[in-house]
Amino acid sequence: MHIAYLDCFAGIAGDMFLGALIDAGVPLHVLQEATTALNIGASLTIEKVDRSGISSIKVDVLEGDHLLDKQTYTWQPEQQHQHKIGHAHTHDHDHAEATQPAQEAHTHDQPHTHSHGRSLTVIRSLIQAAPLAAPVKQTAIRIFELLGASEAKIHNVSIDDIHFHEVGAVDAIVDIVAASAGIHHLGIDAWYCSAINVGGGTVVCAHGTFPVPAPATADLLRGMPTYSAHVQKELVTPTGAAILRALAPVFGSQPAMRVDRIGYGAGTRNSKDFPNVVRLSIGETSDAPETLPPIASSDATAHAVHSHSKSSDTVTVLEAALDDLSPQVLAYVAETALAKGALDVMLTPVIMKKGRPGTLLTILCNPADSTAMETFILSETSTLGIRIRQDRRSCLDRSHITVATPYGDIRMKIGSRSGKTLNAAPEFEDCRAAATLHHAAVKQVQQAAIAAYLQQASSQEGQPQKP
Repeated sequence: MHIAYLDCFAGIAGDMFLGALIDAGVPLHVLQEATTALNIGASLTIEKVDRSGISSIKVDVLEGDHLLDKQTYTWQPEQQHQHKIGHAHTHDHDHAEATQPAQEAHTHDQPHTHSHGRSLTVIRSLIQAAPLAAPVKQTAIRIFELLGASEAKIHNVSIDDIHFHEVGAVDAIVDIVAASAGIHHLGIDAWYCSAINVGGGTVVCAHGTFPVPAPATADLLRGMPTYSAHVQKELVTPTGAAILRALAPVFGSQPAMRVDRIGYGAGTRNSKDFPNVVRLSIGETSDAPETLPPIASSDATAHAVHSHSKSSDTVTVLEAALDDLSPQVLAYVAETALAKGALDVMLTPVIMKKGRPGTLLTILCNPADSTAMETFILSETSTLGIRIRQDRRSCLDRSHITVATPYGDIRMKIGSRSGKTLNAAPEFEDCRAAATLHHAAVKQVQQAAIAAYLQQASSQEGQPQKP
């Protein structure tokens, strides 16, 4: 299984994530084409930089004649809602290194709000109108929806009333859309992530001085393992936090994997003895012993070793029967468990004692996540106990291919064993996004994707494969 691991020991921001994608092998043209597709007069520039001895990629967004630095919104994030769009501000300094007080640097005699802040509706329309693959659009819009939901919660207003002055700026839109293009180019089956270093200290916002992380960032990081270490500076931006939430990775130490590529994405700061980078490792899962495999004497032997990857593993099953919990809460529990890294969640109707109808909540997770998931169930449901067991499961090797349809590109999920395809199905979320965009029935998009897959398989192998 193709997996990726993000090491956020120095936090994460949109530009850092883009740099890591490029350094890990995503072609620059993939991100550049996504940027051009937005038709907002922006382009990307990259350079190789040194961050405390670590060679890494720094990405910047060029808009017109001004090079906008994505780290601007790590300094005074709330005030920049008022000042970012329409100004060529660049802030290479950070909180501790500012040459003048933050209030003097960004306070006008009369506070004002720029009228050209973009609403979520406007940003959705901008992305939907771009000639991008449906999955890329869907992910980009999802990231903005997450940002909007957090801002709306912080300010106690409807999400439709939120205008993105900061994350609606050109460079942030490019960060999010280009990141989405890079994510889907990689075709990762499962994302993993370390605990996130948020930094420390305080930030001056429009509503006062807040401890790091800033309010919107803190809301986006809910449920994720975070810590503060090494520097008293803000390390996680709202865009970086929203990208993580959209990826919904499994958190913890790096899983057993054979790493093929490693990328380092640089932030703007270059602190002494603290590499301001995010590291992205890409490779394949492996259940083999922690020793180097013998050199295969033939291609057939080598294939046999590879084909056993992830075909069988152990999962933890947590179950609780509930007869006194609101259906709304049950739906929330299922959704949140998946966001926290559950492999699967099932809600089964059952008849409990005294003839009461109830629901059997079943959650599958990795053994390493069992304790956290147990705490989550006990905290969020009305159960007084949980049944826990270890099950062995047999899995097909999973991969994705993309097929072209009249409704745009659709990913096909492929299940195979020993190199033989046993299952193929279009990704429903891709089909739903394409159906919405083209005002078509979802089943028509699904049928078009299957037909395109069969045609592609026939041309490659001389005969059609049944999905």
